[in-house]
Amino acid sequence: MEGLVKSQFWRYVMVILFFSAILDTASSVTHYSIPEEMEEGSVVANLASDLDLDVKTLSRRKMRLDIRSNKKYLDVNKETGELYILEKMDREYLCISKTTCFIKMEVTLENPVRMFNIEIEIVDINDNAPQFWRDSISLDISESTAAGERFSLSNAVDPDIGSNSIKTYYLSESEHFDIEIQTGRDGSKFADLILKKNLDREEQALHNLILTAVDGGVPARSGTASIIVRVLDTNDNAPQFDKDSYTINLTENSPTGSLVVKLNATDKDEGLNSDLLYSFSLYTSEKTQQTFSLNPNNGEIRVKEMINYEDFRIYDMEIIATDKAANSLSGKCKVKILVTDMNDNHPEISIKSFTSPVKEDVPVNTVIAVVSVSDKDSGENGQVDIHISDDLPFALKESSDNYYELLISEPLDREKVAEYDITITVTDRGNPPLSDNETITLELLDVNDNVPQFPQTFYTIPVMENNAPGASLSSLTAVDPDLHENQYLVYFIIEKEIVNTSMSMLFSINPENGNLYALKTFDYEMEKEFLFHIEARDSGVPPLSSNVTVHIIIMDQNDNTPLIVSPWRAHGSEVKEKIPRSTDKGTLIAKVIAIDSDSVHNSRITYQFLQNTDATLFSLDQYNGEIRTMRMFSYRDSRDQRLVVIAKDNGEPALSATVTIKLSTVETALKTYTEVPLEYDIFSDLNLYLVIGLGSVSFLLLITILVTIVLKCQKAKPSKAAPPCRNSVISERNSTIADSTLVSNDAYWYSLFLAETRKGKLVVRQPAPKGARYIVSSLPRSTGVTETSDSAASTLQVRIISTPLFLSFMLLFELLDKMFML
Repeated sequence: MEGLVKSQFWRYVMVILFFSAILDTASSVTHYSIPEEMEEGSVVANLASDLDLDVKTLSRRKMRLDIRSNKKYLDVNKETGELYILEKMDREYLCISKTTCFIKMEVTLENPVRMFNIEIEIVDINDNAPQFWRDSISLDISESTAAGERFSLSNAVDPDIGSNSIKTYYLSESEHFDIEIQTGRDGSKFADLILKKNLDREEQALHNLILTAVDGGVPARSGTASIIVRVLDTNDNAPQFDKDSYTINLTENSPTGSLVVKLNATDKDEGLNSDLLYSFSLYTSEKTQQTFSLNPNNGEIRVKEMINYEDFRIYDMEIIATDKAANSLSGKCKVKILVTDMNDNHPEISIKSFTSPVKEDVPVNTVIAVVSVSDKDSGENGQVDIHISDDLPFALKESSDNYYELLISEPLDREKVAEYDITITVTDRGNPPLSDNETITLELLDVNDNVPQFPQTFYTIPVMENNAPGASLSSLTAVDPDLHENQYLVYFIIEKEIVNTSMSMLFSINPENGNLYALKTFDYEMEKEFLFHIEARDSGVPPLSSNVTVHIIIMDQNDNTPLIVSPWRAHGSEVKEKIPRSTDKGTLIAKVIAIDSDSVHNSRITYQFLQNTDATLFSLDQYNGEIRTMRMFSYRDSRDQRLVVIAKDNGEPALSATVTIKLSTVETALKTYTEVPLEYDIFSDLNLYLVIGLGSVSFLLLITILVTIVLKCQKAKPSKAAPPCRNSVISERNSTIADSTLVSNDAYWYSLFLAETRKGKLVVRQPAPKGARYIVSSLPRSTGVTETSDSAASTLQVRIISTPLFLSFMLLFELLDKMFML
């Protein structure tokens, strides 16, 4: 390409030189034509030859070149006469706005002086491309501009002239624009932009076009400028929401101010035409507008008031988006807010009916209450379960939808539980579950279904003898767990006669409080114990009762002084005994026997010497009262020995009796009696009396047996309420005159018999009937007087307890006594 340009360049030079030679012949001005932009050193012409000058004289003649210009672009070689390019020349610079461009110069020679006018024409070459004044051309065109509208464009400039100047314009491909080339008066070319299709800013807001200016040079040069067409918006688009309708699920009880949804409407326009305002339409209810707020600038819908699913479940609203253009356009959408139920409502219990109080004997499965349950929530949140405690004797039974009957499932007992606090609990099936409860109190009315109960079934009450009449013995209180009149108790002694004696004559009970009293003074030696029944009866209808067995035990007091029955002596007199002086050591001299009618503990007798003439001579066994010699008598011992023996019981305080024994020693041995010392002839003289006595006793015995049988037959039968196992009155135990060292009654009587028979006395043991004591009669052989140590009577008092049979024996004893006296 570059070689082609050079060849064309030199072709132009040759043509110009050719025409210049022709002109030189016709004019005095030498004319050269050279293309612009020749390289430095390029030879334009050989002046020596063209001006017909001798080359050899050029230097000598001082050849010089004067150029009429501010700058020297050419020079002449004085050696060769050649005109050459000293500096590149730009025609557009040298000849601004001129169609032709000449450089005039003068060649001067001396010796002789000679001047030549030379004119060099700078020929334009296409060395400049077309150029626009601005690289970018901006146009604002409204999208409402009609097709065919013309828009002027700034034209391009090409410093070259002629065919090298701008020839035409080209526009980049566009469906909306085209150009129309115009020619000015000066021949310049310019283009107008033509709108061939309506614009739509919303489709394409900016159009980038390339305008190209092309000159006529060979090769042609071109210059471009970008055309930026900014489509101006008109409010030709209405706002549009992302969706025509929205369905939003919103949980109830959402906090105030929480975001429900942010609506987004768009307007394809711009500026105020696209600035939107959101608002509720007239079709949105006032309730909805009160519940939700709408931000007019950004379309946010937020919760304004508390939302309750149970009040409102669906909210419908219509939202309008309006632009801010003078002739505003608007778009709308529908929003449906579905409130999602939340388990925020507690189940509710309603007591429809309730019966209280009820009797404790109310039948099982009786309905005492009807309840209804409800829950304002929906779904599982509204489904409820109802229950009561499993420990209660009640059950719930569903009667209809959400209605339940409260039934009695087990028998009730007011005495165990007087009232029930029944808590009915309902729980929904939400997550987390909510519950509610209602407590009702069921009171039970008492019925007389409980028998009075004593704390014990058997009472043993000790009573000290010699008690004061009316003394309180004990309090026998029964308990009846019923209420009011059903628990008011009355106490009775169940009557039972024993030996023609009623219990009510011996004891009394307070009917209100059960305090038991003794109506008489008891004597342990007469009565040992009593057994009877006490009944407690309530005041219910019908009344209920129960009884308890009472065992009264008479406790002994030490109220009886020991009675010395051996050796026998008259009241206040001494007992005189004679013993041989030759008595051996350990010989039984006498035996003191005392009896005590108190109990075993109080009647335990011990013996001691109160006085003893010689403590080394006699010993006394403290338990059996035997007096024995500790050694043999000596001549120094006194002939008479006086012994005072005290018999003391074991009571507190102890009671005692004393006996004085005066012993006299004799030289001859006395006959001792080991058998009953009764002469046979004494009884032989009294056969008649014995027969009469025995017959009388037998007759009286028969009468006594008959009377006893009659009394037994007439006695009332025992009460049915009393247990048949024991008698109501237990007779006192058989008292015996017992030696404190002996347990067996027979052993005692044997000892007593030996002791008394030694003294010539008859000792008779007669067991008393039940309810009486044993009777002891000590009958001296030689005297008919009897006495006790501590009694004021002159004879031994014989106590008789209740039975006629004993009277018979007493008659016999008196008869025998008289026989011995005779």
